[in-house]
Amino acid sequence: MARLDVPATIRRKRDGHELEADEIRAFFTAYLDGDVAEEQMSAFLMAGVIRGFTPDEAAAMTEVAVASGEVVDLSGLAGPTVDKHSTGGVGDTTTLVVAPILAACGLQVAKLSGRGLGHTGGTLDKLEAIPGFRVSLSPDEVTAQVTDIGLAVAAATADVVPLDKRLYALRDVTATVQSAALIAASVMSKKLAGGASTVLLDVKVGDGAFMTDLDDATELARQCVAIGQAHGRATGALITDMSQPLSHAIGNAVEVAHAVDVLTGERPGRFRDLCLELATAALVLTGRDPDDAAAATADALDSQAAADRFRAMVSAQGGDADIVDDPRAVLPDAPVVGTWQAPDGVLVDVDTRGLGALAGGLGAGRQRKEDDVDPTVGLEFWLEIGDDTTAIEPSVTIHASTGEDLDWARGRLEDLVTVGEGAVPPPLVHDRLLGEDPA
Repeated sequence: MARLDVPATIRRKRDGHELEADEIRAFFTAYLDGDVAEEQMSAFLMAGVIRGFTPDEAAAMTEVAVASGEVVDLSGLAGPTVDKHSTGGVGDTTTLVVAPILAACGLQVAKLSGRGLGHTGGTLDKLEAIPGFRVSLSPDEVTAQVTDIGLAVAAATADVVPLDKRLYALRDVTATVQSAALIAASVMSKKLAGGASTVLLDVKVGDGAFMTDLDDATELARQCVAIGQAHGRATGALITDMSQPLSHAIGNAVEVAHAVDVLTGERPGRFRDLCLELATAALVLTGRDPDDAAAATADALDSQAAADRFRAMVSAQGGDADIVDDPRAVLPDAPVVGTWQAPDGVLVDVDTRGLGALAGGLGAGRQRKEDDVDPTVGLEFWLEIGDDTTAIEPSVTIHASTGEDLDWARGRLEDLVTVGEGAVPPPLVHDRLLGEDPA
């Protein structure tokens, strides 16, 4: 192949041309090798965001990202291996419930997760709210734990898709995150490198999600599913609602507590319902009959089998397993706890993104990777669209670090909820993309 002409490649993308897979591989490999400068990659990404990347280009970017690092080998595990990924939203802690359900149903769940930027921490930050919980596991430790109890949630190492890590940091500071193809390549490179034979995606849509438009969310889901299936993985997606917080908790310790409540049967509602939907979809992808899958996932919760798997995981990773019996006694408390009551009426709308930002402002999230996360702070937002606010008191419980933060949060909440005379609750699941196992 002729020597790579970097400016010419950027021009071709700027002018709206589709690049061949060999061109994509050469360009991104040269970036890894230092032969494409940061400003050149920034220009290329911006050109692609404006002009659009095709699904074939997304597939090529995924392949070169996977090839840039190590691929986890899960072939030694007995039974179907599964990975689940959510594109993120407000009050979304489904991994802490879905993964134990799947383990209780006989699947092998080796999930490599990350830390979050934005309103709350990521899955790892939330688990680290549990005293003693260890997320840094070696590949051998992950494999041994999954063999023993069917479940491990650990930090991805720097050796897995290093290209994606560099690109994500660059996209974050150059306003080039908003691209279905780039998001699909980022998500699926990590899923493919994670080694699972089954991949389920939870693509959020709504005010509290990255994708606010249903058509955009559907396109992202389709691209992710196509990439996974092209690589021999049983891949599917649910497109789920994020026009209001998924669970009643927004934070780190508070979200863990609510997840444990669902595992132990103490908290019905939208969050529990979606966890069952996701777990059922994952079982269907492994070949289970849909009715049988739904019955199995419900039984895993009702029988406490999923709670037992969560307890076993916490214990195996050094955490305080008593969290399953009394989560609020084990988890750290905020120094100041107060409440807020919404005006009388029916909740017709909520600024979900604003609620997330409010939790982040209390200290529940980070804006830079080096920022600390306060596991104790956050919100418990007890309302759902269509609720009569006079029947639910308090509307919000605020977990803050100071009295000043509590007062600030109360003042902000007044601008984030809209009450009226009636509202229709949105659907929990907008669409399901569950194809046949390509293997």
